[in-house]
Amino acid sequence: MPKMKTKSGAKKRFRVTGTGKIKGSAAGKQHGMIKRSNKFIRDARGTMVLSEPDQKIVRQFLPYSR
Repeated sequence: MPKMKTKSGAKKRFRVTGTGKIKGSAAGKQHGMIKRSNKFIRDARGTMVLSEPDQKIVRQFLPYSR
């Protein structure tokens, strides 16, 4: 049986924690910061654990991450 391929975009954007949760950076921080509030910019700093429905989707893209 051949190996499944990992989505290369997902492996660049997400990391799996030791407990199996998936971390990613906040959406909406690539450009257009002038129209965002300071609170949004502050809260979107760093990485955060994805919600459970989003984790289900990303797990399909990372078949060997469990």
